[in-house]
Amino acid sequence: MSFIDKDFMLLNETGKHLYHDYAESMPIFDYHCHLSPQLIAHNHEFETITEIWLAGDHYKWRAMRANGIPEEKITGNASPEEKFKAWAETTEATIGNPLYHWTHLELKTYFGIEETLNSQNWKEIYDKMNQVIREEKLTTQKLIQNSNVTFVGTTDSPTDSLKYHDQIEQDTAFSVTVAPSFRPDEAFHIQDERFSGFLERMEVIFGEKPATYNQLMEQLSERVDYFDKRGTLASDHALDKMIFEEASEAEIETIFQKAVKQEAITELEKDQYLTRILIDLAHLYHEKGWAMQIHFGALRNANRYWYDRLGPDTGFDSIMDSVGEAKALNQLLDEMAYTDSLPKVILYNLNPTQNHIVASAASNFQTNDEGIKSKVQFGAGWWFNDTEAGMLKQMEALADHGLLMNFVGMLTDSRSFLSYPRHDYFRRILCDFIGKQVEEGKYPKDENLLKQMIENICYNNAINYFRKSGGQV
Repeated sequence: MSFIDKDFMLLNETGKHLYHDYAESMPIFDYHCHLSPQLIAHNHEFETITEIWLAGDHYKWRAMRANGIPEEKITGNASPEEKFKAWAETTEATIGNPLYHWTHLELKTYFGIEETLNSQNWKEIYDKMNQVIREEKLTTQKLIQNSNVTFVGTTDSPTDSLKYHDQIEQDTAFSVTVAPSFRPDEAFHIQDERFSGFLERMEVIFGEKPATYNQLMEQLSERVDYFDKRGTLASDHALDKMIFEEASEAEIETIFQKAVKQEAITELEKDQYLTRILIDLAHLYHEKGWAMQIHFGALRNANRYWYDRLGPDTGFDSIMDSVGEAKALNQLLDEMAYTDSLPKVILYNLNPTQNHIVASAASNFQTNDEGIKSKVQFGAGWWFNDTEAGMLKQMEALADHGLLMNFVGMLTDSRSFLSYPRHDYFRRILCDFIGKQVEEGKYPKDENLLKQMIENICYNNAINYFRKSGGQV
């Protein structure tokens, strides 16, 4: 009997019914991910499972390091076969970690393999997966289409030309909509070289570096227009912590000039600048009808030794603790709302102890005349929280403070083209959770209501939420 059977993660009859009759066949609206537009545009054909599975997947890299695998077989120059063998050996040790579930969901979904991967059968499975890749010519576009995806929102710098998105749009053989999402984090890092590099790239686009803060915002506004014409529906921002520090126009300009000259910036000045640019960007997003995604609470690049050798996003990040974020979050949203420029907002916190803080803050800012349901969303369990326990805690907090019926549901937030079974994983957990509430008598056994809830959270809410006023997704 297959480990991943048809009722995997479904522990009650109502949950099984909701999953198989409603959730299972719903399409995927992947509103936030880190897939490469270039690989999609070129319809890249993969050569080995190692290329698809292990290249860039820092979830797996962390597990392999914990299992004593040398870096040579993780991010180093070991052969694809050696790296796969190392992952197979690690897979045995990942029981209890969602990687064990994801690995076997992907084995079954894309390769029809029902055996559990281990250190004895790794070579047989490696050869079989590579055979499927060759025979079925698994490409980026084919994997997306085979996953029943209708929309992909990539993550893109304001200085990106978006030429690959233009190529994708012109590809009539590919039916999935791929839109850029606006990620201006480079404009935030006024304390290091990322900011000066960003200004240099803006100079290439505009013929001059922004000389003042107001000119920077004018240039960013033009880039927002540029993205909007190419179908952008959302922006995204990564913050170490939630902040709110007011400053005068003169103070902001002084801080900007210090950053341009690469002078020392205090923590207070950094927070003042970040507060101001987030509020100014929110005005632009509100005008365009975009959703503003804010991810916060990551302590990044904690291991200096390996950061110096491998760079960022290589598996050395963790959860940040902080104080005062409840007040800062409410103040930030309040400033946007007070000036009538609060866009649609999705909040993702990495520290799960803040679930109720975020869910209750979101509920303070739902009022709107646009008919947007749950305009400020408490986003799905993110990063270290996209586990069974993390997803359940997020949904429970959302239900306690807001409207679970209006939740925009799961996002992939991944660089891997094999990550779409995470949506299936989420849907199974969702249906089992709802089914349990029904069977315990906490939710009514109302078929129409339950159908609406499952289909809304799995797909329909995202379609309606990201649609611009009067427009199409």
